[in-house]
Amino acid sequence: MGRNSLLIKAWMLPLIVLGLTVPGSAAFILAGPGVGLAVGALAAAAVIVFAATRLPEYPIEVARAADRHRRLLLVAIEPVDEPREIEGVRAAAQAGDDDDPEVLVLAPALNSPLSHWASDLEDSRLDAQRKLVLTVGALAMAEVDARGAVGDPDPLQAVEDTLRDYAADEVIVAIPAGEPEGLARGLLSDLQRRLDRPVTPLGDGSPLLSG
Repeated sequence: MGRNSLLIKAWMLPLIVLGLTVPGSAAFILAGPGVGLAVGALAAAAVIVFAATRLPEYPIEVARAADRHRRLLLVAIEPVDEPREIEGVRAAAQAGDDDDPEVLVLAPALNSPLSHWASDLEDSRLDAQRKLVLTVGALAMAEVDARGAVGDPDPLQAVEDTLRDYAADEVIVAIPAGEPEGLARGLLSDLQRRLDRPVTPLGDGSPLLSG
């Protein structure tokens, strides 16, 4: 069974059958064949949507490390260039005994739905590169060596793709200022559920900025 396979429990099968048959049958009897077929089609569509949202959340695969270097993945939804943020990243990178930690800054090529479907990714990639330049430059000024990478427009997919080849010991998600709920916090929540290593927010009230 593939990692995206849908798991259906035994108690769900009768409900699925009822959901497919009862609405259409009732409409067929009460309103005629045309309405019955239409209601049946809607019921089937609803079951399909339900199934799509019930895909299991599998653990995110992380590459195996070939050495003992500490590796940090910083997900920059927005540029990370404020002094307190940079100090938080520096402290996290130097948290272990490694004198030469690695820091990879990942900037997803965030895009609007319309531009995404039109395959117009040039502006979003340029914006992601701008975030990388600002973040890597700010880290360099704090004597933190880092490199950058542009990722998939979907931040979660971007992290998954990166971790397949990058053996991060910790993932830091930069939370934009003034974002109580949003893209970065949703990503943080998903990663904390699906990763077997620390996933830390970088923003107001985060452990990296306390003290």
